[in-house]
Formats: sequence, C-alpha cells, structure tokens
Amino acid sequence: MFRKLKQALFQVIESSRKKIDFKNINYLPRWAILCFDSTILLIALVITKIIIGNLQNSTLYISYLPTVQELIAVFVNIIFFIFFRTYAGLIRHSTFIDAVKFFLASAATLITTLGIHYLYFVITEVSIFLVPEILVYSIISFCGLFLFRILVKQVFEVYINLQHSEDQINVLVFGTDENAIAIASALKSEKPSRYSVLGFIDKEGKNKSKEILGLPIVHLHRKVAVTLRANGAQALIIADNKLSKEESIEIIDNCLEYNFKVFRAPLISGIENNKSLSNQIEKIQIEDILEREPIKLDNKLVAKEIYNKCILVTGGAGSIGSEIVRQVANYKPKKLLILDNAETPLYRIQHEINQNFPNLDFEAIITDVRNRDIIDDVFKTYKPNVVYHAAAYKHVPLMEKHPAQAVFANVVGSKNIADMAYKYKAEKFVMVSTDKAVNPSNVMGASKRIAEIYIQALQEKLKTDNKITTQYVTTRFGNVLGSNGSVVPLFKKQIEEGGPLTITHPDIIRYFMTIPEACQLVIEAGAMGNGGEVFIFDMGEAVKIIDLAKKIIRLAGFTPYKEIDIKVIGLRPGEKLYEELLNDNCQTLPTYNEKIMIAKIESYDYNIINKLILDLADIAKEGTKKEIVLKMKDIVPEFLSMNSDFERLDKKIV
Repeated sequence: MFRKLKQALFQVIESSRKKIDFKNINYLPRWAILCFDSTILLIALVITKIIIGNLQNSTLYISYLPTVQELIAVFVNIIFFIFFRTYAGLIRHSTFIDAVKFFLASAATLITTLGIHYLYFVITEVSIFLVPEILVYSIISFCGLFLFRILVKQVFEVYINLQHSEDQINVLVFGTDENAIAIASALKSEKPSRYSVLGFIDKEGKNKSKEILGLPIVHLHRKVAVTLRANGAQALIIADNKLSKEESIEIIDNCLEYNFKVFRAPLISGIENNKSLSNQIEKIQIEDILEREPIKLDNKLVAKEIYNKCILVTGGAGSIGSEIVRQVANYKPKKLLILDNAETPLYRIQHEINQNFPNLDFEAIITDVRNRDIIDDVFKTYKPNVVYHAAAYKHVPLMEKHPAQAVFANVVGSKNIADMAYKYKAEKFVMVSTDKAVNPSNVMGASKRIAEIYIQALQEKLKTDNKITTQYVTTRFGNVLGSNGSVVPLFKKQIEEGGPLTITHPDIIRYFMTIPEACQLVIEAGAMGNGGEVFIFDMGEAVKIIDLAKKIIRLAGFTPYKEIDIKVIGLRPGEKLYEELLNDNCQTLPTYNEKIMIAKIESYDYNIINKLILDLADIAKEGTKKEIVLKMKDIVPEFLSMNSDFERLDKKIV
C-alpha cells in the first residue's frame, strides 16, 4: 500500500515538472469552437450595451445584461456561423480565409438584424434594437472573433519558436528582389522554423532605412562578415541570383574567414512542394567557390553528335563515366551501352538510368577493356557510333606499386577500344585523359600519355592511308572534385572522423573542375573534334591544397587548426607539386568555345609506337617492375619519376 502511494506521488511530481507541449494538444471539436465563438458574441453584446449606454447616459442601460430581444442578434449570428462554417477551421492555423468567413457572417448578421428590426417596427411600430447598437455590435463581434484567433495562433507560434529557439540559426538574407523576399517570407511562415530571419542585405544601398516583411534592409557598405556580426547574425543566405561568380566567391570567402555559415537559397520556381524549404536551403559547396566560370555547351552540336545513335561509354560506372552516361542519356541516343568491370557500381548506374530514363534503350555490360576478344564481340554485336573511353586506373600510389596493371588497363585497354572503334567503323572515339600525362612523374601519368600517343598515331596512320572512318580525339583536364579517390571526399571523411586533414605538402597546388564540367568537356570535344586533336580546358587559377583544406573545414562549420587540425604527411610516390596541362614545347589553338583549346602535340609513327606498346605489354606479363618502367620511360622520354623508387632509372635514360 505504501509502495503504491509512493509511486503515485512520484508520478504526480514528475508530471508537474513536465512542460505543457502545445504541439500535442488535441484540436478542439467543432461544437466547442462554436461555444467559444458564441461566448465572444455575448461579451461583444455586453460591451456594446456599455458603450451605447455611456454615450447616451441613459437609464435604460443601468443593466448591461442583454435582453431577450437583443439575444436575437446573437442567435442570427450563430446561424450564419453554421451557414459559413466558421467553426470548421483550426484556430491555431487560422488564415485570411477565416477572417473573410467571419466578415461575411458579421455582414449577413447586420443586414438580417436590421431587416428584422425594420420589419417588426413596420408591423408594431415598436423598436427591438437601436440601430447604432446593431452597427457597434457587428464591429465589436467581428473584431473579437478575429482577434481571438490571432491571439491563439500567436500563442502557439511563440511557444513553438521558443521551444526551438536554441536550434534556430539567426540569418540575414542577401538580396532584396522578389526571390529573396519570397524565400524570407516562406522561412518566416515555416513552423517550426530552422532559420530566424533578421533582415535583408542590399548591396546597392537604394532601399536603406526601409523594411520588407517588417524586417530591416541593411546597406552593405562594409564587409559581409562585419555586417553579419553587427546585426547578430550567425549565417548568411544568398538569395540574390544576379551576383556574379567573382562577387559570390568574395562574399563566401569573407564569411568563411570569420567562421560565419553560408547557405544558398533555391529559386522559388524550383522549390519542391513536398519538401520543407529549410531542407532545400543548401550549404555552400566547395564547387561554388572555384574561381572559374562554368563552360557553356553547344547543345545543338552535341545533340547532332548523339541523338538517335548507338553510344558506348567504357568505365561507365565510374565517377566520370557515370556522369557522361547521365548527360548522354538526356540527348536521346538510339541505344546506350554502359561498359564496366565493377559489378556493384554498374548495378547502381543501371538502376538510376532505369528510374530516370524509363524509355531509354540501354544495356549494362559487365566486362573488362583488357579482354580484347570480349571487346571485339561487344563492338561486333552493337556497332556503336560514338565511343567515350573513360575506363582507366587512375590512383597514382597504387599504380606506382603495380605498373603492370597500369599498362594492361590504361595502355592495352585503350588500344583495344581504339582498334575496335576503327575495325567496326565507329564515327567518333573520345578518350578521357589527364593533366598527369603531361611531363609525367608517375607510372599512371606515363601510361595515360602512352595511350594518348597511340590514339594520335592511329589517327595519323588512317589519314596517311586515306582510310579515315573514325575520328579520334583526346580530352585532357585536371583534378575532378568529388570523383572517386579525389582529395575532397577524403577531406570530408576526415572531418567526419574529427580530423586531422592530411595534405602531402604545404605548397602543393592543383587545377580543379567539377564532375559535370569534366563530362561536358568530353562531350563537347567529341562533338567539335575532327580527329587527331588533344583538347585541353581552361581550368582557371590553380588552387593550393592547404587553402582548399581550410575552406572545406570552414564550410563544415569548424575552425582550422582549432576544432580540426591540418597535418602535412609528405609527398606520395610519383606525386609532384605542380600539375601542367601542356609541356614546354606545346602550343595551343583556340576553338569557338573560349574555355576549350587544342594542344599542338608532336605525333608518332604508328608502326613504331604499336611495336613499342606490344613489347611493353609482353614485358608487363612476365617482366619485373623495373623492366616495365624502363620500357615506359623509353616510350615517353619526358617521364621522370618523382618521390619514387623508380627515380634511379632516370639516370639510365640517355
């Protein structure tokens, strides 16, 4: 008995500690809302009698209790409540529509009551109401009903906002145009809100001292970070879509430097209705602060190249190949062939294409470009018109340890695909290469350079023999953000693990581009190439990896060297400080796209290079690592190893 009493007492104490959760209060039944509204009508009638009585100073109003005749107005009002269904709405979610319903009910009550009054007066010559009383009652009852709903709604909103105030981020919205206003309005109305909008930033200064949505407009006459701090904001939402790339980068860099978060708002027209706006406000990504304008595709030329043709993408499940597949699919090829030897990634891209392009005729082919017989069979069966060759091994340290695999995949594999493209009369062959093929300092880069040499030599042979059925072009670009094994995913993973971020050297620099941009270059080059060209991309300014690491840390909301450390671990085998897109002896020619250029590179005799590659393949099968690399250096004299065991072999090259 004592134990039960103790438990009951404990439950009472615990329940008394709990806060009222307004969110879990059940909605009132309709009859209860009608009762509340009727009570407000009675109060409005009493207030009306008090006002009219004080104005007239009449003894008739010594009693402020409503008479039976006066209750007719309340009864009529309730009838119109039922007619207009004013009780059907949820009080805490009242809107302008509810106000309109109350206005109509009050107006109808006024007209009806006046009609009853004058009709009764005509028949009996006795007044039921005073006309001023009816008018005042209608105004007070409408205001009372409307204010009651506003009060309830505000109580709920204030409570919910207070409950989530610790989770809210104080933000300023950059921009004052329609998109910025719509974004801010939507964020303000979202409950519970993730962002608390403090105001707008106007870079022009035309609207200073004015307000939008009751929020101040701040003139940007100082740095953005200073403006944010002065207004107590924790973050910035960029909603001005007229900002240039340079302006955006300057704003983002300044915010990140002082540890302010930066978000990008979507276009109102692009907002998904089934998702909350807060979830569509995106964090600024490292891609957004690349100091380079995106390339623009000649869509008509590309469509002519791909539409209604059979397209083969090798390495189609990789980070580059899969994006080529996605972009090619948009141009409605007759058939799309996705070739890769990685089962799980191939299944994923197959599922994605099935979902996004249900009417596209495509085939996922699991095989290896190193298997010449199977590749022959693929070309014989499907006879592709255009080939995008993205299959390759690309990890520098791994290829430094396994040079034979670099030869088989990157050299022999490329030769197999190129030979079959000619044998089965493909119209176009586009090879995906890398800036590491320029003055290569590692096995991977040298293997890609040998593949480039073979492709060009094959094209020159076909021109000489007047047997051009296939146009061979090469695309060459730098590091790709977000690709498998690239530095950005590594940094993000290291941040998730609490750091440190590891870089190989404080002075190391790289050129960067996004995966979509890289694939646009491949497709554009394939469309504009006439055979034999090596296309390179204007990649803008080189990026210091240590600066990139600091920006990624700040984008994640941390402070470099405080919450997340940066550690220098030394250059990896085959790695050099500076990558190049051209060697010293090369020149470039412009194209119609100012971001894409053609490199003038010395061509090789096909018979010589073909023999060298066959010899290299034989050595890769049975020879030592030293013999393989020596042969590669023989084919590519500019191949000088760096930070590698193979450096000693360079001295033997004369």
